Amino acid sequence: MIEAVTFWNEPNNKSHWDFEVDPEWLKFGRMVKAASRAVREVNPDLVQVLGGTSPIDPQFALRLKSQGVLDDLDAFGVHGFPLDWNHWQINEWPERIETVAAVIDQSIWVTEVGVSTFGADEVQVFGLERTANLLRGRVPKIFWYSLFDLPKAWPATTRHRESEGSAYYRHFYMGLVREDGTEKPAYDLFRRFTPDLGICQWFHFQDHRLDAAVTRLKELGVRDLRTGLSWADSFRPQALDWFDRQMEALQDFNLTITFCFTPEHLGEVPHHTSAPKDLQTFATFCAEMVARYAPKRPFQTTLRATGAAASGVQITG
Repeated sequence: MIEAVTFWNEPNNKSHWDFEVDPEWLKFGRMVKAASRAVREVNPDLVQVLGGTSPIDPQFALRLKSQGVLDDLDAFGVHGFPLDWNHWQINEWPERIETVAAVIDQSIWVTEVGVSTFGADEVQVFGLERTANLLRGRVPKIFWYSLFDLPKAWPATTRHRESEGSAYYRHFYMGLVREDGTEKPAYDLFRRFTPDLGICQWFHFQDHRLDAAVTRLKELGVRDLRTGLSWADSFRPQALDWFDRQMEALQDFNLTITFCFTPEHLGEVPHHTSAPKDLQTFATFCAEMVARYAPKRPFQTTLRATGAAASGVQITG
């Protein structure tokens, strides 16, 4: 079932939001506020999360707070990859979380953390164990990125691609399972940390890995799963058929659904990172998806993320 929605993904990273179109994130902020209001009207009990920020930046959190963007949100997402992309050491995780927690009132969720096997499988084993020991009990939700390696024939979602050098190719080695279906050494280790650790696994449109993912996630004891419903994909032929299939296949997990990626024809520039020309169009998409997959149920009472729901507690009665 869907227990939380996340608005956008890495908005302070140019691979996912165009600073040139919106250098002060003012349009982003208005877009998120409109989406939050729209979703509350459909289901006021859903936990709402600000899309995971990368890099972890308390100044960005303060910027959004000053705009009132966080007023109606329950949690603030952060992403960290200190062994692959960030310029800080893995042991700094508690400090990095505290820098944001010190300036906002919302719960902090680690909506993506992971380690690639680009250099060696053993690096991922070390990174998984160390990350789990650093974060369990410190934050209410942790989503490991990811279950599957990205197939090499698919592009990684980044604006810079090969110009990033080895940093680009690390995108393809973040999974616990290789493209050929074989398990990496960290796969069996991951069982030790479930259900405390969830998984973040993105599914492409008509992704052939969906059913295998469900089997693997259950085998690992995963309960919390973060994935996305792409606004851009919603304009493809048979998009709702695919969304329905995806949501049905994943219904046994506690889902955090991320809404992101601008359809090219609705952006101020024709790119998935662009602010939409009409900010309400994103809010409408979010509300429609919640109405379809997570409408408020009669007599439902959910504890919000600033309280017990931050630990994944949900009361229905």
